[in-house]
Amino acid sequence: MFDTVLIANRGEIACRVIRTAQAMGLRTVAVYSDADRDARHVQLADTALRLGAGPARDSYLDIARVIDACKRSGAGAVHPGYGFLSENADFARACREAGIVFVGPSPEAIDALGHKAAAKQRAQAIGVPCLPGYAGKAQDNATLLKEAQRIGAPLMIKASAGGGGRGMRRCDDTGDTATLEQLIESARVEALASFGNGDLLLERLVEEARHVEVQVFGDSHGGAVHLGERDCSTQRRNQKILEEAPAPGVSAALRTRMGDAAVKLVREVGYVGAGTVEFLLTPDGEFHFLEMNTRLQVEHPVTEAITGLDLVEWQLRIARGEPLPLPQSDIRWQGHAIEARLCAEDAFNGFAPQAGRIDFWRVPAGEGIRVDHGMVAQPDIPPYYDSMVAKVIAYGADREQARSRLLRTLAGSCVLGLTTNRDYLLQALAAPAFAAPQLATRWLGEASPAWQARVPDARWAAIAAVLRLHRRAQAFGPLGLWSSAGVRGTPVRLQVGDEVFDLRLAYRRGEPIEVSVGDTRYAIEVQHDDGLEAQLVVDGLHLRVHDAARGDTGWLDAGGTCAAWTDLSQAPPQREDEGAHGLITSRMHGQLVRLNVAAGQRVSKGEFVLAIEAMKMEHRIEAPIAGTVVEIGAEAGTQVSPGRLLLRIEADAA
Repeated sequence: MFDTVLIANRGEIACRVIRTAQAMGLRTVAVYSDADRDARHVQLADTALRLGAGPARDSYLDIARVIDACKRSGAGAVHPGYGFLSENADFARACREAGIVFVGPSPEAIDALGHKAAAKQRAQAIGVPCLPGYAGKAQDNATLLKEAQRIGAPLMIKASAGGGGRGMRRCDDTGDTATLEQLIESARVEALASFGNGDLLLERLVEEARHVEVQVFGDSHGGAVHLGERDCSTQRRNQKILEEAPAPGVSAALRTRMGDAAVKLVREVGYVGAGTVEFLLTPDGEFHFLEMNTRLQVEHPVTEAITGLDLVEWQLRIARGEPLPLPQSDIRWQGHAIEARLCAEDAFNGFAPQAGRIDFWRVPAGEGIRVDHGMVAQPDIPPYYDSMVAKVIAYGADREQARSRLLRTLAGSCVLGLTTNRDYLLQALAAPAFAAPQLATRWLGEASPAWQARVPDARWAAIAAVLRLHRRAQAFGPLGLWSSAGVRGTPVRLQVGDEVFDLRLAYRRGEPIEVSVGDTRYAIEVQHDDGLEAQLVVDGLHLRVHDAARGDTGWLDAGGTCAAWTDLSQAPPQREDEGAHGLITSRMHGQLVRLNVAAGQRVSKGEFVLAIEAMKMEHRIEAPIAGTVVEIGAEAGTQVSPGRLLLRIEADAA
């Protein structure tokens, strides 16, 4: 029995665990890195302790520091959340040795099921169907190449020790040894960076399959149940972005078959706590075991929505030695729920992760809407961790109601200061394949290349210019810009992305501002403006917009388009850099982990030249042109920031 629980995590999941633990009367302890000193989970907990510096290896992944924090705070239990140490058997073992309850399975169960290769071997041994593949101990490249060619393409290379899409690579031609070996090495490097373990397994890829997972629980009294399934087929780069429950088209009979197989695996190892058994579901209704996540999942809220159960409460009760709260016969499912992962990333620019200050954010409340987040009013998003900033969950009586509610909520949300994947999520939810639904793990990758980011137009630029002028006028006071009896005019030049808008604003005190953009005219009246949210009338249309400025730069979300702007009105004209097309600069905060070229080397267009690790993902960069490398701006191992020169390529002579 324990009365104090330490949450060995951060962000929204730490806040989520704190909420339930406190509702149960438990004292909560947060831990934080230097990057999270002012984070929401630190503020919500009853007490908080510093772990170390910003990088996860110096804080959240340091087992000794977490154990020490438990001892110093008097915590009798530790909840690992997900990610970080949640599936680390050594951490669970260290907790046990220190007399601390680990809210999760035993280290032996994690060893048996949390490691993909071991889990696959165990599943095969008890008759749970598996895909052809290789999950052996030999990890040298020669063995992996040989096994890959035996299995054949299409093939998935996967990290044995983790999940979340990290350390995964697809191979479509196992006969191309050089490319295959490069994919193996890339997966190994990312797996080692993410999980501290570079072991890999190989698995035959089924093209039209769906990713369907079953939520399971076991207790220390021999009890085991499943709470139904979730469909997680909407993935990009093997990372889930939309999840839903129940899985569309799964019959009661199929649910029982998959649930029975999942529970069989749980009983096999005497599993205690929450877990998720992941399957590939083929169009003919056959399922194949993929892996087991020996922890709570990011997408657990959709299961909570359709069962009415609190999965974190179940975890804590089971960790206190209590039996399962319900038998299998009493578990019911009602309605439908869909979750969207809102991430700080540029989905239309290679999913480059974003880090820095968010000046303002808003997700509107509504019936059937739940928002899980870890953000304060103006949070700083560190470059060290996963890019997800919030989860938006919509529940409805049926799938279409849940989908419609989620669409409306995301469309009304905004984040000012960093680019997010909001528009990408909206297009995914509205896509015919998702609406139908006609789901498979490949559907998003096939549909999304045709999607485009919403581009600010002249009206958007006019709104940005008017708000900028209006706020300057407020700063000057009543005898400032508006004091002239006649009509005044102000030229404004705004840069938005690669486009520059030249505008002219004409105004008289007490009248709408007339904005000219080329031959187009707008009449804009500012009815209310508090510095972040404004009510406008644009040519008779009432709009609510959000705008945040810092000096000559800012962000505007208006009419569903969110983008950054820069005021160039006072800037000198810039000389166009004729060689810019051969420059490679960093689009993100991260570490340059691989440099594949040397000065003087000739490269082809599209050739892999370097890789940056950011927010636990490896981002591969290719040469934008054919030519010769004439300058290298950073060495492998260097921490880089947006705009840092990495490589300059001089184009081949015409």
